[in-house]
Amino acid sequence: MWKKILNALKGGLAKLGLIRSINSISDHKDIEMDEEMFQNIDVWKDLYRGYHAPFHEIKYHTLDGQKKRTMHTLGLPKVLAGEMASLVFNEKCEISISDQGLSDNIDEVFKQNKFHKKFQDYIEYEFAHGGMVIKPYVEDNKIKLSFVTADCFIPLSWDNDTITEAVFPNEFKRGDKKYTHLEWHLWEQGTYVIRNEVYESSGNDLGHKVSLEQFFPGLDEEVRINGLKKALFIHFKPNTANNIDTQSPLGISIFANALDTIKSIDTAFDSFNREFRLGKKRIIVPSHMVKSVVNTETGAMERYFDSTDETYESFNTQGMDESKIQDVSIELRVDEHIAGINAMLNLLATQTGFSEGTFSFDGQSMKTATEVISENSKTFKSKQSHEIIIEAGLQELVESIANIAKLYGIFSAPDDIEVSVSFDDSIAEDKTAIISKQIQMVTNKLTSKKKAIMKIHGITEDEAALLIAEINDENATATADSVDMFGTGGGNNGTNTN
Repeated sequence: MWKKILNALKGGLAKLGLIRSINSISDHKDIEMDEEMFQNIDVWKDLYRGYHAPFHEIKYHTLDGQKKRTMHTLGLPKVLAGEMASLVFNEKCEISISDQGLSDNIDEVFKQNKFHKKFQDYIEYEFAHGGMVIKPYVEDNKIKLSFVTADCFIPLSWDNDTITEAVFPNEFKRGDKKYTHLEWHLWEQGTYVIRNEVYESSGNDLGHKVSLEQFFPGLDEEVRINGLKKALFIHFKPNTANNIDTQSPLGISIFANALDTIKSIDTAFDSFNREFRLGKKRIIVPSHMVKSVVNTETGAMERYFDSTDETYESFNTQGMDESKIQDVSIELRVDEHIAGINAMLNLLATQTGFSEGTFSFDGQSMKTATEVISENSKTFKSKQSHEIIIEAGLQELVESIANIAKLYGIFSAPDDIEVSVSFDDSIAEDKTAIISKQIQMVTNKLTSKKKAIMKIHGITEDEAALLIAEINDENATATADSVDMFGTGGGNNGTNTN
């Protein structure tokens, strides 16, 4: 899909004005986009799905000629992307907005769009494909959020790493025809313009423009919006330098530089599985023993051995004892395979931003380390690095929603707002370790009780002060009760009235 659109762009596809024909262009802007980036996105997408033909399609020769099969795979790209996504963003992540009214409205928008669940999924796609996009828009006087994967997003212009214009292609089929919906996001003399077009094709080219109303009734061909300062889409990408195209604003997959390792691990895993099939017990039987003979009772042709039992192998045993049946048992190299896979898993972990030992294979399944991750580990540093871009993207998303809401009169928002994102760092230490550490610091007079309580319970300073007062009251009551238990008189200060 992306290739035919890039070819059309490079061939002069109009960006300004309505497009009447792919071959009739009068006003255009040259697009310099490296096709290699999109070719790599296709590779990352295949690997994330679990099958990439150049990696996993194996051709081999047998006595019956060439055969083809699919390699067994551990599905590591999915594991890598999913693990990093869960570390970076989960239900404990909090988005705080300085204005309470706006905060309530944004929460409602997120709730209506099931934002937290979808954002978790698309963060995983981001780490796998190298990026993703969120587009806020208005429908039925409500703000909707559209999530777009990296393969359906082509940047047109950018300033440094900030993409300002883009086209969103979406391909679909009707009968034997292929259709491509293009949604353009452009700036024209300070006005933000969104254009929608549909092209019909019978081949591999983009084809010719057809009626938009036929496929998207009610969708405007052009929407012009004044008063915007930023584009109505937010691009997210992994915080990893793009070493494929250093001039591109697009990101790369977290496993983009570990493809050889992934292939090697899948090759070893495939060999591990085939070790049991190829190394199975075999019984070599002289060929004359497996010939068909006539059953004297039934007259049917039968073999001495079950012809459907794959344990038996027939050989011409000339020069050997033709009456001897040989048992061949091959020693399996299970431990060697497991050790080799684990060695490569450690290499893969360091290549993709995880600490050595994060992933392991025990011969039955893949395992991910669940023990405490220290704050100076590579995994934790990678998590914090990715959070920088995600936090900036979430801040832009809140600002875009606020701007759209004001433009369409859905709800009001102040001009200046502060947005902060609090990520879940509980993976760095377990709860017991946090409590022990804070008690030790208070004992050694390295921190206050208030700070320790704030850290342990994750509460504000005011809440910690109230909790300390409550604890002190309980201790005071407990002390008075204990004194009275020993017959000191409790409330009369120990005075004997008798």
